[in-house]
Amino acid sequence: MSGHESTYEPKSGFTKWLDNRLPIVRLAHDSFVDFPTPKNLNYWYTFGGILAVCLVIQIITGVVLAMHYTATVDEAFGSVERIMRDVPYGWLIRNIHMVGASMFFLAVYVHMFRGLYYGSYKAPREVLWLLGCVIFLLMMATAFLGYMLPWGQMSLHGANVIINLFGAIPLVGESIQAWLMGGPSVGNQTLQRFFSLHYLLPFMIAGVVILHIWALHVPGNNNPTGQEVQDVEKDTVPFHPYYTVKDGFAIVVFLIIFAAFVFYAPNVLGHADNYIEANPLVTPAHIVPEWYLLPFYAILRAITFNIGPIDAKLLGVIFMFGSIAVLFALPWLDTSKVKSMRYRPVAKQFFFGFVVACLLLSWCGAENPDNPIIKMGEDKLIVTYTDAAGLEGSRVFEEYAPASQFREETVTAGGTASLGIQVAPAFRFLHLSQLMTLYYFAYFLIILPWLGLRERPKGEPDSIHQSILGNEAPAAAPAE
Repeated sequence: MSGHESTYEPKSGFTKWLDNRLPIVRLAHDSFVDFPTPKNLNYWYTFGGILAVCLVIQIITGVVLAMHYTATVDEAFGSVERIMRDVPYGWLIRNIHMVGASMFFLAVYVHMFRGLYYGSYKAPREVLWLLGCVIFLLMMATAFLGYMLPWGQMSLHGANVIINLFGAIPLVGESIQAWLMGGPSVGNQTLQRFFSLHYLLPFMIAGVVILHIWALHVPGNNNPTGQEVQDVEKDTVPFHPYYTVKDGFAIVVFLIIFAAFVFYAPNVLGHADNYIEANPLVTPAHIVPEWYLLPFYAILRAITFNIGPIDAKLLGVIFMFGSIAVLFALPWLDTSKVKSMRYRPVAKQFFFGFVVACLLLSWCGAENPDNPIIKMGEDKLIVTYTDAAGLEGSRVFEEYAPASQFREETVTAGGTASLGIQVAPAFRFLHLSQLMTLYYFAYFLIILPWLGLRERPKGEPDSIHQSILGNEAPAAAPAE
């Protein structure tokens, strides 16, 4: 916390010598031992430590895997299989890395939703939030690059889909697309570029994480009440041992769940087609990214219309990247002076609606957009025919029945016919994804700014220690 006086006292001659020249031990002590932390942090605040553990796991396992991986289209798939079968404990290292990516994103989504709920993006923590968004963006890029490395069917064709999207960007799109592919199509040079970048970006993430922690220690932790620390003795406790123990317990529970996936269901979150070696001549029936990118994929596919000179493909790319860019603007979009949604009853309801919208977008991203959710009738087969006598006519057959009826009544008579399907109206995944995309952007661009001006919040406690003692003010605050 800014202005916190250091309590570190070097004991030995070596630590005194080091402290005078490189006070790294003092920095660690002041940041992770004696750092004053609000007393009322709950378990939602333990996901920061969990994410640090996930990052370390991913970097260590990734470095080991890179020692055995071959980044060529002829050997990439086989090298992954060799890691799984021949390298000592290779199956374990790869499963940890593969499941670790999903657990990393699960933890970061919980971390971000907690920040949204408790207003951790508001002043004086705007830079902290912005650095977190940069980390999230780098994580998405790293995950996309890593998805191509096993060189399965989803790896190849998923990379083709995403890289081709960059071609829709005016002026620079084709140059970016060519640079990413390294040639006219996705191939050996693309795989090598992706492997190099996938190896580099985690270290960039680690660097931004250091800045993120630094930005956290300037204003200090936010807390569920949204109140700032007023009295260090009454409102805070040292980070160690109180929160090292709490975070440690949460990390152990998280690692148990992690281990359950690694040992009992390592492939449950992946796609079966990615265990088939990449074949550019065979396209999977349904191309989908990993689960943690599904909401943004659904937003991309939800845009099927043109707006003026902007075609649907470019508009989809704009909306997909806009769904991430709007997070960077959030500290200035939410105009409410009350941080925590614990004291904003209307905003709380819209927030839970936003969480549901994100989950529904994930569902839509995993499904074919043309698949019906609610059908309003049955599809019918319409047969227009000319019989042996030259007379024209048409018949409508219910679904599943027409083939046998048509053969008996028309074909045997020596006539000719054409077939068509009358599709019944239905509410489809495309429609649901469009509605949820609308709500996603409306939440940030309309709902939060409007509620910040019009909502009447509940009374907040005067201080952090008052909220712990249960002396929260019951009266409502005046309308802004």
